[in-house]
Amino acid sequence: MEYVRIGCACLVALVFAITAVSKLRDFEGFRRSLPQLVPVRRPLLRPIAVAVVATEALIPILIAVPPLTPYGLALAGALLVAFTAAIALALRRGQRAPCRCFGASAAPLGARHLVRNALLIVVAALGALLPAGVPVLAGTALAVVAGLIGAMIIASFDDIVDLFARNA
Repeated sequence: MEYVRIGCACLVALVFAITAVSKLRDFEGFRRSLPQLVPVRRPLLRPIAVAVVATEALIPILIAVPPLTPYGLALAGALLVAFTAAIALALRRGQRAPCRCFGASAAPLGARHLVRNALLIVVAALGALLPAGVPVLAGTALAVVAGLIGAMIIASFDDIVDLFARNA
């Protein structure tokens, strides 16, 4: 189970590194997109945006430090629960704004984002709850590669869903 834990940790760490970097690349665009997700007063937009990006950037750092890995994964899970709730509430209000999760995107908010977040919550919880063991280098390398591939699939989730939706 150690390798499952390592793969989960790598997946979650890379996903949050990608989201933090993508939001930093267009911070103002991300900040401007927040009212469509969470109805907040204008003066709170910048502090909320900074807090989100800072937390997303902190998660991979925590995960990379072995004694802090479970805390990083737990923080990731908590943030994902908050994101999922915000998306669900936005959808309930009829908001179909583009998802800015991985930078600028034309994909409107939808059930796919709830599914993606639910998968990430399960991966973060699994990684946080599995006990740490003594890994072997070859197994660790394979787990890291699997986590990286999983993160790339998650980061491309909207494109993959659109590809299959067009062909269905």
